[in-house]
Formats: sequence, structure tokens, C-alpha cells
Amino acid sequence: MFSGWKKYILGVCLLGMHYSCTVDPDISDQISGNEVLTLDVPKGFPYPAIPADNQPTQNRIDLGKLLFFDPILSRDSTISCGSCHHTALYFTDGLAHSIGIDSQLTPRNAPSIINVAYQPYMFWDGGVPTIEQQVLAPISNPLEMDFDVNAVVARLNNHPAYPALFEKAYGQPPSVFTLTRAIANYERSLFSGTSQFDEFQYYNKTDALSPSALNGKSIFFGESGECFHCHNEFNFTDNSFKNNGLYLNYADSGRARITLLSGDVGKFKVPSLRNIAMTAPYMHDGSIATLEEVVEHYNSGGKPHPNKSGLIKPLNLTIQEKEDLVNFLKALTDQ
Repeated sequence: MFSGWKKYILGVCLLGMHYSCTVDPDISDQISGNEVLTLDVPKGFPYPAIPADNQPTQNRIDLGKLLFFDPILSRDSTISCGSCHHTALYFTDGLAHSIGIDSQLTPRNAPSIINVAYQPYMFWDGGVPTIEQQVLAPISNPLEMDFDVNAVVARLNNHPAYPALFEKAYGQPPSVFTLTRAIANYERSLFSGTSQFDEFQYYNKTDALSPSALNGKSIFFGESGECFHCHNEFNFTDNSFKNNGLYLNYADSGRARITLLSGDVGKFKVPSLRNIAMTAPYMHDGSIATLEEVVEHYNSGGKPHPNKSGLIKPLNLTIQEKEDLVNFLKALTDQ
């Protein structure tokens, strides 16, 4: 099982590296919409690192958006990226496990891709290092789109509209290089930073948080809640991998699928908490239905797995403190 997964991830990475080396990314900027953009980054956020070969332009972002929501990328043209990442659900799907091609269930919960520009690793196990390379994974995954990426490119080249759009955006026809770059450009343009918390923190609106949420903020960023150790800075994540004591025995080994280290069993990427109230269910497998249950899990200290983080321990929060913490988490929702 480990070796098959490793080969799959390695294939995605090598394919992305191969195409990034064999295609010249330079394009003419004479076409309207090809001027390099400055992304509209929320206040308090740093400007994200952007690959030199994939600078943002309006044409590239627009093309990436079309591709993101087009089921043409899947074998039978029924599944798009947007099938598991709905805009109305803050780019999640509201399911414990996403539904892929032929109604197959994927093994993990679909995370939001908002603020993905700041993520150094993709997927719950961090198996892919760039957004561009991540694009290839669902296309070739037999549980998701189940298609050969070269067949996708051929389909795009035979499409009545896409070749001209690729030429407009990248000065080249559809290819693995331009396909992955376009979708990555769109995903990199998605930001979250307009919540009540942001109004309070970055716009000095002292009344933006309710008294309960304000108390929840103190718990979140204090030793009584311990949340800030992993969910910190502007995106409410340190991008590390942690075992949070969800199970005694993990059916999904998490980070260990990539590293093959026994000490990484049950470790998953710490997710951002932005819009967390709108992206249930929770955890890597969607096994917790509500924020209240999430808080109760951490309040209990989790299960005694040998790899459980030392930060996960009983908190002994009162009923009111747990309610306040939930209200603070709800205040992280974009308005």
C-alpha cells in the first residue's frame, strides 16, 4: 500500500518537473489581459511567493477558472475540480468523503483551497510540494477523475475554444505545462481575509467581535485553549503535521504514507481555520460533524496514540468557555 502510494505521488511530482523543464514559459505581453497583476492580498497578509514561470495575469486566471469548473478534465466528463470544491461552500463539498468518478468515494475529506497560495505542501499528507504539481493528482487518480493527462491535453487541443484561450494566456497551445499553470494561477488568486476577526485585528473595529467571541479569542490565543500553538499567524495554521489523537488505530496513516516513518503515522497537515464554521465536516476523514464536537475532542485531550502531539491534552474548559471558543471560530468566516 505504501509503495503504490509513493509511486503515485512520485509520478505526479516527476511529471510536473518534466514539463516545467521542457516548455519555455516566456510569452508576449502584447495581448490585453496579459499584463502581470498584483494580487489583491488581504490586509495583514504577506504577499505570496509566486513561481517565476507562472506570474499572474487576468487571462491566465480566467482560463484557470474555466478549467477548474470544466468536467472535460475527467475520463467521462462528469467530474471537475469544482465538483469537490464548491464556491458556495468555501471551496469544500460538505461531505465526509468526496465523490469521484463512477460515484466512488475518496478516502479523505476535501479541504478548502482558499489561501492555498500560502501552503508549502498540498494534500492532508503533504505529498505534493506545489500547486502546479497538485493539479495533476486528481486528474490521474482512479477515484477522482481517472484520466491520462496526455489524453486531457489532446481533448483540450481538439476543443473549439480552448486552444485560442491557451494561446491568449500563455502564447502556447494546451499542454501539461500550460494546463497545470493555468489552474494553479486561478487557485492562487483565491483569498480569505474579510471576517469579523479581520475587522477587529486589522481594521481596529473594536466592536467587530461579540463579547463571547472576544472571550473565545482569549481562550484560543491563551494557554487555557492551546489552539494558537498550531493555528497561528494570519492563516491560522503553522503548516506542520500533527497527530491530534483522533484514533487509537489509524486506517489512513497520513504523513507516514509519504515519509514511511512510523513516527508519522496519524499525522496530518494542520488546516487553516478560516471559514471553518462553513466547511463541516471536520478532520482528514470528515469524521466530526460540528464545531462543538471538534472543541469537545480537543477539550477531552484525544485518544492516547503514541504519536499524539504533546500539545493535545485535557483542557478542562467550562461549558461557557467552549461556547465562547466556538463563537470565536465562527467569527473567522468571510463576510
